[in-house]
Amino acid sequence: MSGIDETKGTKRAKRSDDVSAAKEAELKALQAALGAEHAVVYGYGVVGGKIAESRRSEARAAYDAHRARRDELVRAVGDLGGKPEASAAAYALPFAVKDSATAVRLAAELEERVAGVYSDLVRASTGDQRRTAAEALREAAVRAVRWRGESVAFPGLAERAATPSASAPSPT
Repeated sequence: MSGIDETKGTKRAKRSDDVSAAKEAELKALQAALGAEHAVVYGYGVVGGKIAESRRSEARAAYDAHRARRDELVRAVGDLGGKPEASAAAYALPFAVKDSATAVRLAAELEERVAGVYSDLVRASTGDQRRTAAEALREAAVRAVRWRGESVAFPGLAERAATPSASAPSPT
C-alpha cells in the first residue's frame, strides 16, 4: 500500500515540477517580450524623429500601441511573481536612420523582430496570455507589412531564419 502512496506522491511532485517549469518558461518569454517592447518603444522614438509628415500619424499609432503592450507585459510579469525588466537607457539600432526612407525601414524591422519574440511567447504560454501574445504577433505582422509593403508567409518565424536573434535592438 505504501508503494501506491509513494507513486501518487511522485506523480504529484512531477506535475508540480511541470507546472513550475511551464511557469518559469512563460515568465522568461514574458520578460523577453517586455525587453523587446522597451527596445521597440525606443526605436519608434528614432522613427518619429526622421519619418515624413505623411506617415507620422502611423508611426505615432504604432508607438502608442507598443507602449500599451509594454505596460500590459509589466503587469503580466508581476502577476507571475516576476520583477519586470527595466528599460535600458539606449538601444543599438541595426543601421543608421538618416532620413524618412531609413525610418520606414527601421519601423518594419522593429515590427518583424518583435513578432519573432511574440511567437516565442505564444509557444510558452497558455489560455488568455497565449491569446494576447497571438494578437500582439498578428498586430506586429500587420504593421510590418504596412511599413515594408510586402508580407512573409509565417510572421515571427521568417525573422528567426534571417537574424541570429529575433529580439529587438540590443541595449548599448
